[in-house]
Amino acid sequence: MTYVSNSLLILIGVMSLTFCLGVFAAYFVSFYEFPGVNFFKWALILSFAVPAYIYAYSLTAFFENYGSLHSLLSFLFGEQNYNPYIPKFDGLVGAILSMSFSLFGYVYVLTRASFYHQSHNLIEVSKNLGYSARESFLKIILPSARPAIVAGLALVAMECLADFGTVSFFGISTLTTGIYNSWISFDDLNTANQLSFILLIFIFVLFFVENHSRGDAKYHQPSQGFRQIPRIELTKNKGRLVSLFLSILFFLSFLFPFLQMSYWTIKFPKYFEQIDILALNLNTLTLVILASIALIGFSFLINFGNRISKSKLLDQLSLFSISGYAMPGIILAIAFMTFVSWTSDTLETFGIFGIKSVFIGSVLGLIFAYFIRFYSLAFNGIKSSYLKINQSIDESSYLLGYTKFRTFRKIHIPQLKDSIVLIGILIAIEIIKELPMTLILRPFNFDTFATKAHAYASQDLLEGAALPSLFLILWGGLLIFLTSKHILSEK
Repeated sequence: MTYVSNSLLILIGVMSLTFCLGVFAAYFVSFYEFPGVNFFKWALILSFAVPAYIYAYSLTAFFENYGSLHSLLSFLFGEQNYNPYIPKFDGLVGAILSMSFSLFGYVYVLTRASFYHQSHNLIEVSKNLGYSARESFLKIILPSARPAIVAGLALVAMECLADFGTVSFFGISTLTTGIYNSWISFDDLNTANQLSFILLIFIFVLFFVENHSRGDAKYHQPSQGFRQIPRIELTKNKGRLVSLFLSILFFLSFLFPFLQMSYWTIKFPKYFEQIDILALNLNTLTLVILASIALIGFSFLINFGNRISKSKLLDQLSLFSISGYAMPGIILAIAFMTFVSWTSDTLETFGIFGIKSVFIGSVLGLIFAYFIRFYSLAFNGIKSSYLKINQSIDESSYLLGYTKFRTFRKIHIPQLKDSIVLIGILIAIEIIKELPMTLILRPFNFDTFATKAHAYASQDLLEGAALPSLFLILWGGLLIFLTSKHILSEK
């Protein structure tokens, strides 16, 4: 019962805070003109580069006894004991704050896109009805953006329920820590599967409630009569207040963990010798390349097969196969091990041995698990791009004597190359941050930035976790910057 109650408390807290942060940030950058609006528009998505568990390390390192805040106060006001006056953010409060500042970007990005595409006619209607700016926001703007907000909150909820690194670091008993401890600490796969089933019920209930709450409501905008909303110029004082709010949000969500990890890395240079950064980069790069090749290659094959066969059955099977992204990584890891163990035991009765060693504790098994987890990213990315290629192009190429394979090679791939790069970057971001699956299925003595940081943090050596955490943030920030044009596209 403790597992369920803690998971619910964290879920409610994170969804409430991400709703406030994400919606208000999206509202300000979408409808108002103020100093720095174009900077904040893309800077706020850098929070995606900071996993919640690294934010938790930063929060603890800054506010702990004789931590960074104590050092800062001592430098500014002289040496004395500031610990009684320094707040402590741990337990449920620390977990909620860490996840919220890491995940609010989901709500921000989707809500901003919805706000941008709202018709100017709606705003004019609200003015004709005599609504103030506050009333227009509550009665017109917010309700029309409901599907995007709910979609963002659904993603936040799934990430929150699937989180392992943050709750494990703060020592909170949730469903994910229960699943992990059942398998790793007690070697009890049955209990792990039972807890996984409960967590899956949570996920399915979220989807059911969201779909049921919408009913027959319609939220689309008519294609005719749409006019882009011009941003309103704020007065000097109001503009400064909005800029201050977004500056604080940007600082807390990205600069704070980045600067904290940078400070500890510089303060404890000995970890440059203890940690093989080159090996961590090579290991992470190996996983990214292998997983990207498998995911993009198979997604191309399935989408091309659907395009040329036009089979409804194949299309339905494809839709079913992308459901893995909704499943928490720790559940997929446990389910994968259960399946491999059952298959291995079955084959051993026929004299076939060694299946477990091939898939459990190996790079191949890890790539296979990544494939299940992130297949929807690749599949949907390729599919959405394929839909932009008119079928008449294929028919014209056949009339010119092109085979289906040559059409695929000469026409489809060149037109989809930008999508391939984008999908590869998105897969890389997910794999770099992924912790529970990598932690459970990785080969012995095989570390990534995430697992190395977790190993040091679990031993209360936050100064050791700083270096791999910093590299993870840098790589994640660079990749997110490269995709910002697509994430914030206004087309």
